[in-house]
Amino acid sequence: MLKIYRILKTMVWCLIGVWIGGSIYQCLDYRKRPDFYAMRSAPWYLELIVHGVFTLILIVVLLLIMYAMKQKMKKEQCDVKHHAVNTDQKQSIDK
Repeated sequence: MLKIYRILKTMVWCLIGVWIGGSIYQCLDYRKRPDFYAMRSAPWYLELIVHGVFTLILIVVLLLIMYAMKQKMKKEQCDVKHHAVNTDQKQSIDK
């Protein structure tokens, strides 16, 4: 379970990094070739916004999955501790 959690955490940071990298590239490309973007009917930054919204949606979904996994891991850890305490109490009573 912990491996999957770490993979999801890495995916979140990769999505953020890809969006930032793509945004920087597009900003630099706009500065280099503004005539190319002038031919479009939409503003040059609209693509950044659209990609940002999709990235945000993916990140929110991954964070919700990670939150659910974290709660489940905490519950399992608590159950293991509770079981260990009960086992110790039974052993002390048996003696």
